[in-house]
Amino acid sequence: MEREVLLAPSILGADPLNLSAAVDSIWGHFDWLHVDVMDGHFVRNLSFGPAVVAALRAKYLNLFLDVHLMLDELDVLIPAFMNSGASQVTIHAEVEPQLLHRRLSSIREAGIKAGVAIAPLTPVENIRLALPMVDVALLLSVTPGFGGQKLIGSTLEKARDLACLRAAEGHTYLIEIDGGVNLDNSAHAASAGCDVLVMGNAVFSSPHPHEYLKKTKNYLKEAFDNARFRQK
Repeated sequence: MEREVLLAPSILGADPLNLSAAVDSIWGHFDWLHVDVMDGHFVRNLSFGPAVVAALRAKYLNLFLDVHLMLDELDVLIPAFMNSGASQVTIHAEVEPQLLHRRLSSIREAGIKAGVAIAPLTPVENIRLALPMVDVALLLSVTPGFGGQKLIGSTLEKARDLACLRAAEGHTYLIEIDGGVNLDNSAHAASAGCDVLVMGNAVFSSPHPHEYLKKTKNYLKEAFDNARFRQK
């Protein structure tokens, strides 16, 4: 059976003064919109708050808002993002891991999709017991905090590990990769088992972002049609 790979442009790569125009410029050519939230503590950068998510939800009623929280104060801010209109909230396993089960449960109980994320040096084994609880497992493939970095190749081995665990244990989570993903390495990420490709700078630094996404979709489709990256 042929797999579908979802494209999730990250607004971290867009012009912060023209976020709505950036979304409009790619409308119809992506699947999820990815919102990277940074607090200046868990990662050394600041980005978007709940008000930005709420504004996106108000304008784009049916948009799948994929909110990735790179935060230390999760218990304070998870409710704010859940109430802002997020479709999915992903939290990091590295932040007080003893509370991961409780936090994921609270997200799911609110009727919102839940995700767990790990940084490049965190092994997949650290989230194995959480995998039955999540809709997505997100692999950071760059040092978290800043866009425009090169994908760390070893992340694809972790994607393969997650794909093997999913098949062996009967889970249904999607595998998402975030960091350094572009047209040139998109098929490699898909072949490793990634179902959702987050693309920030690659898309929004392109002269024609919608054409970049369209080209990526066509490239992945061609790869599948050639039977090189079919799910086994």
